[in-house]
Amino acid sequence: MPELWTPVVEGPHEAFVERLLRTIARFAEASGVQTPVVEVELADTSRFVLDRVEPEPGFGMITLHVRNVHDDEPDALIIPIGSIRRIELRKAPEERVARFGFSVPRGAGESS
Repeated sequence: MPELWTPVVEGPHEAFVERLLRTIARFAEASGVQTPVVEVELADTSRFVLDRVEPEPGFGMITLHVRNVHDDEPDALIIPIGSIRRIELRKAPEERVARFGFSVPRGAGESS
């Protein structure tokens, strides 16, 4: 990465996660699926299918809970927000959702 990243006391992590969850919920509703597939690509080009996202631990960092497709994948990743390269949202056939779907929190699609 071109710059050295260090945690900051105040960061956009909570607002970022809140808006991301709303976007995922709206996508799910518009696509007619209950649990869309959410995949994140990080700056190092690694890719993970997500189960959920949390704004903790903060300080510009979030926690990604990963759907373990392979045994060598972690259960969760704590990453700086800036390391996210892209997030993909997909509809999935219901038989695949049991293994790969994202858990949209209740009320995430409501605007505040």
